[in-house]
Amino acid sequence: MAKDKEHSQSTGAVAQNKKAWHNYELVEKVEAGLSLVGTEVKSLRDKMCDLEGSYARILDNECWLVGCKIAQYEQAGSANHDPVRKRKLLLHKNQIRKIQTKLEQRGFTLVPLRIYFNERGIAKIQLALAKGKRQYDKRQKIQEQQHKRDLDRSRKKFR
Repeated sequence: MAKDKEHSQSTGAVAQNKKAWHNYELVEKVEAGLSLVGTEVKSLRDKMCDLEGSYARILDNECWLVGCKIAQYEQAGSANHDPVRKRKLLLHKNQIRKIQTKLEQRGFTLVPLRIYFNERGIAKIQLALAKGKRQYDKRQKIQEQQHKRDLDRSRKKFR
């Protein structure tokens, strides 16, 4: 019984890339594993991670996470990791092939959305195939959200 309780607790998102939803139109989401060093896992458990400005790239039929900053673990001493190193993403070959064909199309990028621990305590990353939004698209979406808020406020007065 105790084991079931331990495994059922997922810690939720460690880090999120909040600007991704604003700057990109997300087309397809993919979950991948992360190849990490022990001190990186401990830093992730302390939520010492930043996804801002990071992206994923496919090199030599392998997927890599570039620009993700995982802070050094304080208690590690001299056995610490490089905070901004490239990290290998664990995907199946057919998933990588499928993503690579879409990346070769015009305008697609591979954006990390969030890093989290699953039920088993394994670090995962959620990636998205995305197209960059234009400035006028962003403005239009903000206007629509503001208009919806105004309508909700006016409806609330008459209830």
